[in-house]
Amino acid sequence: MQARGCTRCSELAATRRTVVFGAGNADADLMFVGEAPGASEDEQGLPFVGRAGKLLDQLLQEIGLERTDVFIANTLKCRPPGNRDPQPVEIDNCQEYLLRQVELIEPSVICTLGNFSTKLLREDPTGITRLHGRPEVRVIGERAVWLYPLYHPAAALYTPRMLQTLREDFARLPELLALGPPEQPGDEFEPLPEAAAANAGGDAGEIPEPAEGELATVERSGSSPQPGEEAAGEDQLGLF
Repeated sequence: MQARGCTRCSELAATRRTVVFGAGNADADLMFVGEAPGASEDEQGLPFVGRAGKLLDQLLQEIGLERTDVFIANTLKCRPPGNRDPQPVEIDNCQEYLLRQVELIEPSVICTLGNFSTKLLREDPTGITRLHGRPEVRVIGERAVWLYPLYHPAAALYTPRMLQTLREDFARLPELLALGPPEQPGDEFEPLPEAAAANAGGDAGEIPEPAEGELATVERSGSSPQPGEEAAGEDQLGLF
């Protein structure tokens, strides 16, 4: 595998023990993308095996899932020295590997954990504080997915009050997975019959308002927050 011998980031290649490419079910409908490997991950070669990983396992179990049901990866495949934040050039160098993983796994839902993966896959600087728990359709590489930003599990370790927020956001995952994958790029558009279009109460191309009780937070790719929405200081740890 090309990533195992990658030297695109000279500092990371010189200081890592192993490349932590990802692990889990290669046919998973649900994929998680975190930030970067830590010390435990670098030592074992597996993602999310430290304290944050144990919490992730617990949150999955609470909604009836196991780690073997999902695929877990990170924005970076190598541990940054001292667990520092990923640098923009490192994220750019590693992006190809992540997009290839999405292409091969073909998930319906991708949960971004924390700021770095959320900003990367949304191609937008809006931070996780404004976005967590709000699913939207995004095209990642060549695949349309439900992108569902979540706080990084480590955020609950640093800030215990966030654990309840994480639980509430995780609780919506079964509902989101039940929707199946969104319409894929290149799918042929089938116009509604005249009668159906008339009953729709507007143009066939309009997106209807969600009914009460349905997912009401779905946004289309390209949507952006209004000026001033971003909460100040939310990116200090890159997690929340």
